[in-house]
Amino acid sequence: MKLIVGLGNPGPQYEMTRHNLGFMLIDRLFENAHGHRFRAEANAVVAPIALADERVLLVKPQTFMNLSGNAVHPLLEKYGDGDPVNLLVVCDDVALPFGMLRVRGRGSAGGQKGLQSIIERVGSQDFPRLRLGIKPEHAVGKLPDFVLSPIPKREQTLLNQTLDRACEAVAAIIRDGVERAMSLFNERVKTEVGKSLSNSGQ
Repeated sequence: MKLIVGLGNPGPQYEMTRHNLGFMLIDRLFENAHGHRFRAEANAVVAPIALADERVLLVKPQTFMNLSGNAVHPLLEKYGDGDPVNLLVVCDDVALPFGMLRVRGRGSAGGQKGLQSIIERVGSQDFPRLRLGIKPEHAVGKLPDFVLSPIPKREQTLLNQTLDRACEAVAAIIRDGVERAMSLFNERVKTEVGKSLSNSGQ
């Protein structure tokens, strides 16, 4: 069985924060599939659903972000034969603009503490992941305060659109594979080159 793991922090105070986009996507997938219920298992809450004609296990670690691997590792061993190829991790990414998706087949944690914990416990970085952008539009004081702050109401429409597209991306990964999903959902991040050239008069 494939595991779809959404990263976040447990507790009502974190529910609508930027760092909990992984949890939000798991909840959206659960609702779309008319899931029955979540149950507690291995420091997580889990729910089996049907997605893209496959049976998958939705997972929300309850360990807090930095220890996510402690929940994922035993579940992968039990349900995914311990094979990282059966794992898909969904998390936020401060390097991507809000609303942007990025599918990858493998790679480093890129500073994401939950991903780092999973890589360390699973013993591999060769598993697919879906990153959801949360990059601030303007300079912020302390990044931890920003990622743990609630998403404002003015961004709710974009949030819902992002979660809907992310659900489609997850289905594409399960159904068609990572390479196909990358071609469908990955976008280039706009650079500041044009702005700098304009400012220099070129």
